[in-house]
Amino acid sequence: MTDADSIQRFVFNAYPVRGQIVHLDRTWGAVLERHDYPDAVRGVLGQALAATVLMASTLKFDGRMTLQLQGDGPLRLLVVQCTHDMRVRGLARWDDNVPNGTFREQVGDGRLVITIETDNRRQPYQGVVPLTGETLSECLTAYFETSEQLSTRIWVAADATRCAGLLLQRLPEEADEDPDAWQRIQLLAATVSQSDELIELSHRELLRRLFHEDDLRLHEAAEVQFECSCSSGRVESVLLSLGEDELQSILDEEGEIGVVCEFCNKSRRFDSVDVARLLSGAAPNDSPTIH
Repeated sequence: MTDADSIQRFVFNAYPVRGQIVHLDRTWGAVLERHDYPDAVRGVLGQALAATVLMASTLKFDGRMTLQLQGDGPLRLLVVQCTHDMRVRGLARWDDNVPNGTFREQVGDGRLVITIETDNRRQPYQGVVPLTGETLSECLTAYFETSEQLSTRIWVAADATRCAGLLLQRLPEEADEDPDAWQRIQLLAATVSQSDELIELSHRELLRRLFHEDDLRLHEAAEVQFECSCSSGRVESVLLSLGEDELQSILDEEGEIGVVCEFCNKSRRFDSVDVARLLSGAAPNDSPTIH
């Protein structure tokens, strides 16, 4: 697919409606290769990955957006992060036997948390809504209506090799707006086959199939890729926050301190020399062992 690992913005020339469409291939594969996800978990995580990229692409910010889903069902935690320059990572945590059933059977009751952190270090924005919909898309629609006051619809899909999504957003009304346009556009988009067309068709093919009677303007596509923001510096900051006594206790018991990034599975090991250097504030002579 020529649109692999890219997101593309489009607008309706006759109506105050904009959209985004995304396809993730290698990016999705990079997420999957780091954990052995059951099929049921993989499907929801792929949908969340596509949705987070779509949502982040509608913002003007320098930083990262995090989608976090917490539920009391067997799929108990899902976290996806996307930066302003379309670097994405994600993970899920689950108990045994996540059913191949409905979204609500998998996640149960809980909440959806959207956090936006900017590089200017201002207080992060956070929106929290209960899981009220029967699908992830319905939960995200509720989020936009409650926290953003923007009429927004999202369609997402995922399989073992690709995930994809489509977002439509109604902009503030104009005096000459066709009052039925937004409803008609939603109905057309809702005809998409999420297990087939949304995943398999290119951006242009899908938009032509859905909106062939409308005049659309497509913007240049932007690249999306997997990238984990973990670093030795961040790990060391976390270790320092534990304090000298706790660090020494772990060293006495284990002989070394091992830290594994849950997103990328990269492990870092700190021996007594590394910890002494951290506590002294000295710059590292050699990096801790990385696997």
